[in-house]
Amino acid sequence: MIGKILHMLRKIFTFLILFLLTAAGILIAIDRYIAYRSKPYIYTDIHQLPHKRALLLLGTNKYIAKGRKNAFYLSRIAAAAHLWKAGKVDAIVVSGDNGTRYYDETTAMYRDLIRAGVPRSYITRDYAGFRTLDSVVRAGLDFGLRDYIIVSQPFHLERALYIAHVMGHKAIGFAAREIPGTLASYRMRLREIFARAKAFADLYLLHTMPKYYGGKIPVRYRD
Repeated sequence: MIGKILHMLRKIFTFLILFLLTAAGILIAIDRYIAYRSKPYIYTDIHQLPHKRALLLLGTNKYIAKGRKNAFYLSRIAAAAHLWKAGKVDAIVVSGDNGTRYYDETTAMYRDLIRAGVPRSYITRDYAGFRTLDSVVRAGLDFGLRDYIIVSQPFHLERALYIAHVMGHKAIGFAAREIPGTLASYRMRLREIFARAKAFADLYLLHTMPKYYGGKIPVRYRD
């Protein structure tokens, strides 16, 4: 009797190991595939970046624990303002999570871009960018963006660009400064592996659409 139980436990253990190894392999394969498909479209040198009519700035929390400002957020704002001042874009769409009255990524980005020297008239706000997929899909459906620049950190840009290209957008990315070697960067990179698998499933299996979409929102461009 005990021998049968031990044999059954070994079979279960073997199955779990094989399952975990298979799942890990799938996650890594998707992660590497999305990176491979997107990296050629990411620019780090502003002088090599072509001009596009619009920029999509992807949101993140302005603050982290204990009220300290998020370095990822600050570098995205700096990158977007830099592109505007260099004449690389003629309009900026800021897309973030505004799920509650106490959490509003979009308004924070809007205000900080103005402080950084971008005229408010050329900043359009997307309050329903709850996820990267929502932000990118809405950029095309609601804001009419088709050929544009996405700004975020490289690890995030790869997923955003992949989604954009699947949706038929001619998007390129400009990399905001990373903070390599920090606990936050390792944590974000690990999270990204699972986020890419979720995006892959959303695009090809679940056919997920944004929580809110369908309303045409005009974007103002400078002459």
